[in-house]
Amino acid sequence: MANFVLQLPTSNLRNFSVYASSNGAPPGTGSQSGGPVILELPLDKVRRPLMRTRANDPNKVQELMDSIREIGLQIDVLEVEGVYYGFSGCHRYEAHQRLGLPTIRCKVRRGTKETLRHHLR
Repeated sequence: MANFVLQLPTSNLRNFSVYASSNGAPPGTGSQSGGPVILELPLDKVRRPLMRTRANDPNKVQELMDSIREIGLQIDVLEVEGVYYGFSGCHRYEAHQRLGLPTIRCKVRRGTKETLRHHLR
């Protein structure tokens, strides 16, 4: 949970708390208990283990590049022992690369080595 100060036009200061959750969970049940968190990760820190087995559609990548310029987006990644793995969002990842963007917004879910092995099957 984070605390923010909101300055109102009348110059009165008020404190309030906000929280965010990708699944609507109440405060204290998200990242503290292993739920997904949103991070801005450097592109070179997201490994793409399946990229050699798939080809991206260049038209879809271009459409995403146009959309990213306007509104941005995020991908889902799995974090195992401090290493980030991306298995979906192939076109989005490539669009970020081609735009020369240094980071990408990621929904990070923690996993075990067994979870990683499951995704690599």
